[in-house]
Amino acid sequence: MSTGKLWGGRFTETGAKYVDEFGASIGFDQLLAAEDITGSLAHVKMLKKTGILDAADVDQIVAGLEKLEQQLKAGDLHFSTVNEDIHMNIEALLTDEIGPVAGKLHTARSRNDQVATDFHLYMKHQLPKVLDRLHDLETVLVNKASENVETIMPGYTHLQHAQPISYAHYLLAYYQMFKRDMERFEFNMQHTDISPLGAAALAGTTFPIDREYSAKLLGFSQVYHNSLDAVSDRDFVLEFLSNASILMMHLSRFCEEIVSWSSYEFKYLSLSDQFSTGSSIMPQKKNPDMAELIRGKSGRVYGNLMGLLTVMKAIPLAYNKDLQEDKEGAFDTVNTILTSLHVFTGMLATLTVNEKRMAKATTNDFSNATELADYLANKGIPFRQAHAIVGKLVLDGLKKNRPLQDIPLSEYKEISPLIDEDVYHDLDAKVAVERRHSLGGTGFDQINAELKRANQQLAQYQSLNSEA
Repeated sequence: MSTGKLWGGRFTETGAKYVDEFGASIGFDQLLAAEDITGSLAHVKMLKKTGILDAADVDQIVAGLEKLEQQLKAGDLHFSTVNEDIHMNIEALLTDEIGPVAGKLHTARSRNDQVATDFHLYMKHQLPKVLDRLHDLETVLVNKASENVETIMPGYTHLQHAQPISYAHYLLAYYQMFKRDMERFEFNMQHTDISPLGAAALAGTTFPIDREYSAKLLGFSQVYHNSLDAVSDRDFVLEFLSNASILMMHLSRFCEEIVSWSSYEFKYLSLSDQFSTGSSIMPQKKNPDMAELIRGKSGRVYGNLMGLLTVMKAIPLAYNKDLQEDKEGAFDTVNTILTSLHVFTGMLATLTVNEKRMAKATTNDFSNATELADYLANKGIPFRQAHAIVGKLVLDGLKKNRPLQDIPLSEYKEISPLIDEDVYHDLDAKVAVERRHSLGGTGFDQINAELKRANQQLAQYQSLNSEA
């Protein structure tokens, strides 16, 4: 007697309920229902084209699948743990809909290439959403930078005041990070846009299938050229999780600075009430919880990457049940990065910049010390000697609470008679920023050039995607 499972012909005993529940994946892979139906439609149409199935049978199967597709969109499909996974659930529902002819759908395919196809389709659908969210964030960054070209702030190394910079220059640094994130996700599309369908269990099939045709129906640009690789490859998911981890690291770094800079000690930024929370006991509190949450969510994305890397590290070719563990982390990561990008973009767009506070932070912090060293070097003093001179002046200034711009000219003359009144011009923080004309520097002309380039890149993305 068969166990009643779709694969149960050679079994005489069923597993205990808790065993079936442990092995079932329908609790999470039901997210692939739309992709599973899409893949089945392409497969059965290929079976018709190649004459593997009769046209009448195919037409009946197509009608049944389209009925299930409508029910899915209406929220009327219900899945069962008894049928283990999304593939057998859809086949069982199709059988209920059209009868035994539904069993012909699985001709020349396996759940191994079926699940791989579903997952490829799912990632193909999700990656453009990630790219669009990144584009939205980049747009806000560029707009914010355009408003703050001449907003002066301390630049930091080792979290110590280093040299004054433009706040726009700071924002555009993150633009470059997120631009690289976009490039990584775009490259990810290449390895996602490959069809495993037709690889069957691991060795291909004896049926005269047309893999290129089914791939075309599904919108894939190419097919896997090795059936073993097709059913066992999850590199495209690992690439996605790796790219997502790098993206979350960038967001987390940005959030760390937002958390710090919106504090009472800094007051560089003020977050909108929409993206802040209060305290249940301290009435004065305005907490940057959304920034902290995004910073914290980087950990779960890292964990999802490490989880799948660990699953994959010892799997022999080809398909193994371990690969059932490939989806939950990916699903969670898709949701995490899409929501994080959405919230972060809104938070950044609505925050207020305290320009006066930022500028004031550059007046007594000795961040103009390099300007003085450069000034002395331009007067002919070797830079290393100039560096030592300025270092002593900074030490003296710290003791006397006197910044470099407040040192009398007479004292500067004692260092070198070549120092003139123009030294005070060079020591001004805004001038120090403006004068940095080197390519990629914080000078206003360089920032405006980068803003122009960024706007062109954003417009190009918009144009390409509107055409698509």
